[in-house]
Amino acid sequence: MTSRTDDRPTPRSSAADRGFLGHPTGLSTLFFVELWERFSYYGMRAILLYFLVDTAANGGLGIAESTGAAVVAIYGASVYLLSVIGGFAADRLVGARRSTLYGGLVIMTGHLCLAVPAAATAWLGIVLVALGTGLLKPNISTMVGRLYSDDDPRRDAGFSIFYMAINIGALLSPLVVAFLRNNWGYHAGFSAAAVGMAIALVWFVLGRRTLRGSGDDVPNPLGAEERGKVLVLGISALVAFVAVVLLAGVWRDTLLDQVIDAISIVAILVPIAYFTMMFRSPKVEAQERSHLAAYIPLWIGAMLFWMIFEQAAGKMALFASDNTVKQVAGVTIDPEWFQSVNPLAIIVLAPVFGWIWTKRAGRFPSTPMKFVLGVGLIGLSALAMSWAFATYQGNTAPVIVLTSVFVLQTVAELCLSPVGLSATTRLAPRAFTSQAMALWFLGSAAGQAIAAQLITGMADLPDSQYYAVLGIMTLAFTAVLFALVPWISRRMAAVERQAVPVLTH
Repeated sequence: MTSRTDDRPTPRSSAADRGFLGHPTGLSTLFFVELWERFSYYGMRAILLYFLVDTAANGGLGIAESTGAAVVAIYGASVYLLSVIGGFAADRLVGARRSTLYGGLVIMTGHLCLAVPAAATAWLGIVLVALGTGLLKPNISTMVGRLYSDDDPRRDAGFSIFYMAINIGALLSPLVVAFLRNNWGYHAGFSAAAVGMAIALVWFVLGRRTLRGSGDDVPNPLGAEERGKVLVLGISALVAFVAVVLLAGVWRDTLLDQVIDAISIVAILVPIAYFTMMFRSPKVEAQERSHLAAYIPLWIGAMLFWMIFEQAAGKMALFASDNTVKQVAGVTIDPEWFQSVNPLAIIVLAPVFGWIWTKRAGRFPSTPMKFVLGVGLIGLSALAMSWAFATYQGNTAPVIVLTSVFVLQTVAELCLSPVGLSATTRLAPRAFTSQAMALWFLGSAAGQAIAAQLITGMADLPDSQYYAVLGIMTLAFTAVLFALVPWISRRMAAVERQAVPVLTH
């Protein structure tokens, strides 16, 4: 019998454990941790832009709307950039469980800093939440997978249950935080996010035994000779980033704008470096390079998708606040409520799309055509926002206008996001499976970095023109992607097969 060097469950213990909805008991622990972590993340995100641009007299930071929207975009980019560090910490240093725990503690500290009515602690809090989310987010999903033995057929269904926690947390948090903000101010809203994260941490610690060692091991620990090199590399990266911030002072007037530009540069250069490394690696075979070449246009399409989609908490949040009616049938509509439309639509529509993709497996639409649909629909949503900004001034837009755009973007998401995760795992070179998944998430980082640059570069133009540029640019690439479908399909032929896609945020 082969000896085991980690604490992962054996096939027998995995199959026998059916303590949570017919799945391993540890899934309940990770389910509720993820629910409360997403509650804290989306709750903070729902009011972040309003807090940044509101006046100091109202408890905000009083920065310009365009700068605030750029900060929200670059914050999202930072989360996905830092997830690379979170993956490294789990694989080489402390394991997935401790990385998740430390990330949660950092997130909670960040929310507590945001709850303090001071500008310095607010900026520190934003940095800490981004860092903590980068540590936690990629690793809790890893732990879900490790609850199941390799031959356990419940794995895909387990992930579907787990990801429902994301949408429940995302659905409820804007409603709760809006109530607190309206009655006690921004800092009460940020406090709720801190409480949510604290509940998640307590649940995580108390439920450790149900995880049966999942995430305790360090898969590829650093050797003694490697630690010094990693330390030097980390310090060098930090020094290089500071240098880029200082260099940005040549064309930017404020430190905040310099940081936005520096993060944008890193977010764009890192995925380029990943692709270059994979193409040049001797570990990648000729057929795998063909697969990787087919993946590039899909990845670019995803990058443009996230560029528009992730503005839900940016420009679309401003439309909710400044352009949408506040009263419907005597009910006061809080702008934060619109942040709950997407998770609600996912809960309703995801089973429908999952059924459609399963029934249509191996037939039209193919994986690249699903990307065409997703990128095209998100481009149309940008044009819809362009029309909405041009048509409605002041709080005159009916609620259905913004709600419809959110639903359209959700349909686009269901066409692209779960399919993209599946395509990434199938097209990745065998030697770079983990790095390829990081590359997929870096598409969101790069997209949001581009959005931040466009927001600052077009600050003097109407939002209708801004969205028109995004829509035209994205639809133009949709046409290119459509033309490339036969070429991509030929290179994917060897790996195109039925898969059960899973949606994640």
